[in-house]
This record gives sequence, structure tokens and C-alpha cells, in this order.
Amino acid sequence: MKISAGLQEGGVVVGNAYDKYGSKNMLVRWIMNGFADRLSSLVTQVGPRTIHEVGCGEGYWVLDWNQQGLQARGSDFSQKVINLARENAQSRNFSPDIFSACSIYDIEPERDSADLIVCCEVLEHLESPEAGLSALQRVVTNYLILSVPREPLWCALNLVRGKYLDSRGNTPGHIQHWSQKEFIKLATRYFDVVDVRAPLPWTMALCRAKR
Repeated sequence: MKISAGLQEGGVVVGNAYDKYGSKNMLVRWIMNGFADRLSSLVTQVGPRTIHEVGCGEGYWVLDWNQQGLQARGSDFSQKVINLARENAQSRNFSPDIFSACSIYDIEPERDSADLIVCCEVLEHLESPEAGLSALQRVVTNYLILSVPREPLWCALNLVRGKYLDSRGNTPGHIQHWSQKEFIKLATRYFDVVDVRAPLPWTMALCRAKR
């Protein structure tokens, strides 16, 4: 699978800084397995017919869901990372058209709604996460899964593995930082939070549109 590996567009780091999905580091593999298990359990809990991942990066989860037989698609603001996602789709014999370039701020109900909206590891990159959550409100008709790094644990674990020492463990492109309590408080301003998971070192929330 092709990874952006620090690729930038408009001065913004896009996709994943390194291949965490294919890492041979035992700690990274354990952490990613924990994330995948919690995410999969929430998707199963919802039982969606359609999934739209907003901020899909190189398309890892969208392709995984399609391989499971789910109807999933993804969007990302970066045309460069969408081009990588489309290449990854073609390499697995999926249509590249399941990926499209669109900023989270520009998503629209008629085009972008789905049974389940997923927005993982996106909000920490936004200058205005509140505007991102407001945009998600427009397209969430049922369920939404959000995840963000759990601070300060995220940066501490980066330091433990000797990464990003000059920025005190902060991953390139992360400009927002929340503890679990802070993030859930923010999410509840826009959605009903119905389940919270804590795969190390993330906060993951299953939300519903406010009734």
C-alpha cells in the first residue's frame, strides 16, 4: 500500500507520515491492532449499509471495508493523497472512483451522507475543528465515528520510540491537542455521544445526530 510519507499539499502534511499499517515495530503493531479492533467493533455495532470516511488519507480503512463486502467510499481535501488512494484501490481491483477530493468544510448532505460517517485522525489537523464538526453535522443522519490522539499520551509514546524529538513528540501536522475528557466535551456540543472507546493512545467516540 502506498503511503504519503510526509507528502505536503499547500504547506499541509497529508496522509500518514510513515507506514503505521505495515510497521514491523512490535509496539506499533500492538497499538494499531488495538485501534483496528475498537473501530471494527463500533462499525459492527452500527451495522451500516453505506460508509463515508471523511479524511480518508491513502484509503486504508475504506479498502478494508470494501474487502469485507461493505459499500464504503472516502474523501480527503488533498488531491495528492486521493491520487495515492486511487492507486491503492486499483492495486486491489476496486474502482478508483470510490475516492474523491473534497475538504471536510465543503461536504454536502445530498452528496456525502451515508449510514455511517467515519472521521478518524482528522480533527487534530484542522485549524478550525469546530467548523469541521459543524460540517459533519450537515451530513450525519444516523451514526458517526470520531477519533483523535489522546494527549499528552500520544506525544509521550512518540518520545518513547524516539520519534519527533525536536517537536517534543508531536506528530507533523498535528495542531490540535485534546485529553479524552476535553474531546468528549467538544463532541457533545455537536452530537449525542453514545459510546466511548480508548484504544491506546486514541480517544474514539461513536456518536449520533442530535434528536
